[in-house]
Amino acid sequence: MSNVERRNLPIDQAALRQGLTAEQLSAVQTLEHFGWQLRFVRRPLFRDPIPVLFDRSGERYVVLQADGSLDESQTLKLRD
Repeated sequence: MSNVERRNLPIDQAALRQGLTAEQLSAVQTLEHFGWQLRFVRRPLFRDPIPVLFDRSGERYVVLQADGSLDESQTLKLRD
């Protein structure tokens, strides 16, 4: 594995959106109008992608389900 720290690299929005469901893409666009930003997408094997968006302060995040609904439960473990 490379020692390059990825959080300092520019985010490729087109690559992040690739593979998202139509419902997820619609929800991402709606949330972006309110200042949320798609930061990363987890892609577990044999499962739907899991997009994660952060608010403009970067303190709150939501996970988008495959049907476009929001999961605000904050159960996702994030690294500092």
